Amino acid sequence: MEDTAHADSLQYTLKELRRKIADSEAQIAKLRKGQQEVPLSPAAQARVITAAFEEVTNAEPYLPFAGSVLPSLIAMRKTYSAVRETESLIKGEEEQRDAESKRLEADRAALKDQTLLTEALRERIESLRNDLAANADVREDQVLREKMQELRSKTDFYKNEHVRLRRALRQFVYEHLASLLAAEEVGGPVVGDVLEVDPRDLAAGLSAQGNLKRSAKGMSGSDKRQRRIDDIYRPDRLGRKEQSAQDDIEEAGKELLSLVQEMFERLVEAQGDNSESYITVDRESAATRFLIRSKVAQFHPKDAWRMRIIDFGRELDG
Repeated sequence: MEDTAHADSLQYTLKELRRKIADSEAQIAKLRKGQQEVPLSPAAQARVITAAFEEVTNAEPYLPFAGSVLPSLIAMRKTYSAVRETESLIKGEEEQRDAESKRLEADRAALKDQTLLTEALRERIESLRNDLAANADVREDQVLREKMQELRSKTDFYKNEHVRLRRALRQFVYEHLASLLAAEEVGGPVVGDVLEVDPRDLAAGLSAQGNLKRSAKGMSGSDKRQRRIDDIYRPDRLGRKEQSAQDDIEEAGKELLSLVQEMFERLVEAQGDNSESYITVDRESAATRFLIRSKVAQFHPKDAWRMRIIDFGRELDG
């Protein structure tokens, strides 16, 4: 019922407004028809304007009739506008509040971390003070004994490590490098070009590419049969060749280890003076070339018969 009455009232108000508009338009049209083009003097124009102004001023303003919904509509529009502005303001305040809350949480976390750090530093300072006070009562001879014991422990550790590393180096040389060095020494491939060399191939002879030499590869049928006969009835001849190759391998490994040991001892004796850490070599062998190529050692810049082990704690020379 209330909705029906409200709709009827609204329809009635619209009809009244339309009627007022129609009456005003009719009066304007009537005035336009009866108006004559009579030029007015400036004084007359002023009087007309003044009279119109006074009439408008003294006229009662248009107010809606009793029971009109126009005031309610205006009030609703104002209220709706105020509500929208309030909602927008509330949303902005909520966003600002959330940002402030996040900033507050971050500040609290930073304060907590700072407090923990301060407490840890305070405990550390107190611990150092207690240690300092306790050590103040220790006699100097006890401190000296502790330092000597620490030095002995370090010395024993480094000696054991030195022995362990020497054994590992020796094992690596004789298991992997010695045969390759021996092959390069007799004109075979350079160390690194092949992964391994069979002592029997070394005894037969290798080319620079790691292949058997033509004399061994190009045997005739009779030569191969003769070799098989020799293998069966004269094994001592084949054994001597393989033993010679094995001796070459042992000699190559021994030479490499000897060079490394000699250069290391000279470096220790020189006490960091690189100019005094060179040794003299009597020939350019596969072992010396390998040490130079692998950046383990380097030649003297002015004397190719002198070389030294590289101090890996320093930069390479030139």
